[in-house]
Formats: sequence, structure tokens, C-alpha cells
Amino acid sequence: MSSEQSFDAALDLLRRLDPNRLEEHLQNLIQLEPSLAEDLLSSVDTPLQVKKDPKSSHREYLCCDYNRDIDSHRSPWSNVYFPELSAEDLKESPFPSESLRELEVLANDSFDIYRDLYYEGGISSVYLWELDEENPQDYAGVVLFKKGDQSLSNWDSIHVVEATHSGQDVTYRLTSTIILYLDKAKQMTLSGNLTRQTEKKATIPAEGNAEHRHVAEVTNLGTLVEDVEIQMRTMLESVYFEKTRDIFHETKNSVVSVEGQNKEAHQEIIKGIQGM
Repeated sequence: MSSEQSFDAALDLLRRLDPNRLEEHLQNLIQLEPSLAEDLLSSVDTPLQVKKDPKSSHREYLCCDYNRDIDSHRSPWSNVYFPELSAEDLKESPFPSESLRELEVLANDSFDIYRDLYYEGGISSVYLWELDEENPQDYAGVVLFKKGDQSLSNWDSIHVVEATHSGQDVTYRLTSTIILYLDKAKQMTLSGNLTRQTEKKATIPAEGNAEHRHVAEVTNLGTLVEDVEIQMRTMLESVYFEKTRDIFHETKNSVVSVEGQNKEAHQEIIKGIQGM
């Protein structure tokens, strides 16, 4: 079996296994076929992990494959990897350029406000990186949100964006994934994920300094993420909750129907006994 076939088979298998144990299944597949590790880790969205930045008042940040290097994750607040890497490893570690880092800081501050308004709690993190050294304006990034308890119900939003510039015009390609896990005191669990891709064109004003352009960039990205999250929340409500409600009512009606049939059969037996 070729590596491409092995990769497709691994993805197909993950789609059919219990999503509550996705990370465990992923690690098992990597142990089974180590050559697929990099492709699987970059392609499979897993629940976001939380770390604290000791150099930024132990402020929490989110960890995923996009801010990982070796076994460390870069904090968006201090721009430092934790656990800290050696000087030799840091030479090869990815960092955003100075200009992109300024945009990253602004994006983190802006989406932190968005998180507080929409999620009323939780954690957010934004990470950016260059796409092409020849076109420094083009970049890619990921916007992350997490709301919920680590062991009970969780909502994870992962928005991977690619922004390409052509003069004042910018094309944003967004791949959004929501991972939902609900646990009601072990009485009922509901889990799954939903992924959608979106493309949008916008403009960046030519006039103004770098700060003004950064504000316009974050405004465009924020509007896109907001619109997509509203659409996906609506879809999740109709796909997950409505379907679950339908199944519950169907099961309840089925139980009531069986009880009614049993009651009628019982009455027939009593009538037969009385007629003897």
C-alpha cells in the first residue's frame, strides 16, 4: 500500500471511530505507521489544549499543530515557546516577521474582545506565519476559540485562513472546524465536528501607515470569522440538536406505543379469564 493510500485509509478510519477518543485513536495510528505522523497531525483537528504563559502573568493560551515546534508551543502573548527550547532548536523554530508579529498582536487583542462578547468566557489565540518570502504581504494563520470544561462539555472553533494580496484586493480562504462535545452528567453524551470552507474578497486601503492597514486586515478577518461562526452555529443547531430531539421523541413515542399495546393485551387476557 502506498503512503497516499495509507493516509487516506487512516483518515477514513478516524471518521468511523468514536470522536470522544479521537486523540487516542490518532496516537495509535501514528504508532502503527510513524511515517504518517506529520501528515495526520497537520490534517486532523483535535480538541485544543490549554497552556499557561509564565512570562505573561501565567495567561492561558491555546495549543495546536500550528504553533507547535518539537514538543513545545509558542505563546501568542510573549512570542516564546513553552517548554522553552534550546538555543540550537530556536534557530530552526518558526517565528512571524516583525511586521506580521505586529498584526498577530493586534489580532489577538481584537479576537480576545470578540471572545468575551460572543462566548462570555473561554480562551482565544491567534497565530500567523508567512506564506511566501517573495510576497511578504501574503500570510496564513489560525484563529482559535475554546469554551468549556476540560473534562466535560467543550466547544472548540478552529479557523485556518490564507490571505493573498493583489494591490488593494485581498482574497481570504477560510477553513473552519467546530468540535463539539456535550456531556450531561454521564446521562447523555453528544459529540462530533463540522467543517466548512469559505472564500471572500475584500480591500485594504492603499493610503495610511502600516498600523491602519493592520486594522483593516483584522477588521476583514474578524467580519469573515464572525459570519462563518454564526452560520455554523445555526447548522449545528439544526443538525445536532434537532436530530437528537427527533430521535428522542421517536424513541419516547415508540415506548408509549409498546406500553399501550401491552396494556391492551393485558385487558384482553383479563376479559378472557372473566369469560371462562
